Amino acid sequence: MDSTPSSPKEHLRSPVTRAALRVQNAVLAATREFLSAQGFTELLPPVIGPVTDPGARGAKQVDVDYYGHRYKLMTSAILYKQATLTAFDRIFAIAPNVRLEPPETSTTSRHLAEFHQIDVEIADATAEQAMDLAENLVSHVVKSVVTLPDLAVLGRDVTALAAVLGRPFDRRTHASAVAELHSLGHEQNPDGEIDWRAEVLLSSRTAQPFFVTAYPKGSRGFYDRESAEHPGVLRNFDLIAPEGFGELCSGSEREHRYAEIVTRMRETGENPAKYGWYLDVVRDGIPASAGFGIGLERLTRYLCGLADVWQASAYPKLPGVASP
Repeated sequence: MDSTPSSPKEHLRSPVTRAALRVQNAVLAATREFLSAQGFTELLPPVIGPVTDPGARGAKQVDVDYYGHRYKLMTSAILYKQATLTAFDRIFAIAPNVRLEPPETSTTSRHLAEFHQIDVEIADATAEQAMDLAENLVSHVVKSVVTLPDLAVLGRDVTALAAVLGRPFDRRTHASAVAELHSLGHEQNPDGEIDWRAEVLLSSRTAQPFFVTAYPKGSRGFYDRESAEHPGVLRNFDLIAPEGFGELCSGSEREHRYAEIVTRMRETGENPAKYGWYLDVVRDGIPASAGFGIGLERLTRYLCGLADVWQASAYPKLPGVASP
């Protein structure tokens, strides 16, 4: 299989693309069905704003001229999700994101410069409750697509997907994941993100999705809440798919207190003055919350058993590759 997309016409007419996009359509329908039944309101997120999520893990943000003002394309809607909880208690969005990842990530099979997230936020929720919801949502989606004939077209082993429904997803701490990686000879930084090669290594050793929790404080953005019981550790998580497919989802309990957010901004090298509108909302009071974002194309890739994430996009944009 080619490692890069063909022409738009050939890509769209490929049986693989058509089958994958039909599965993706079913994923969206199942997501909306599940979350709506849980009392969530679907909202349309902004595409541009004066600031965006600063925690994009090495990706560059994209500036746009908005009537003489310097705005950003959204790398994540996290700040808007928190603000929206002043009006709604349970929200979700199918959110477009643009992140100019380093060109070398085009070969990882899991990075796109333009992608979509299933973004969820819950007022007055804990990280554990957000993980429970993410697990139940993924399980519902798997149950909804596992019988689709498109998976046979793609040659997907549906018994591997069915195994996902067998038991609760495992939860392990960042520290235990680092220890496992060191035992396997992988030099993972104990104070940093689990790197993508390490994610694939851990992922390939299991048949079940699992959560990695409690990342060190310096590894994530200012909005991930620090544990009161374990200073220096965040109340956050990633969901890792099995079979070597790597990360599907990131989430956390959010920091919602004004003074703590400003302090965390400064600790992470962010200038609070850039976040004027957001800090005004926080100062007036926003609910405590927890939430997550699931990469739609990554989830589709995993469900379909695709070699590369670009195969789960109608018009894929690989990092560093000029595309329609």
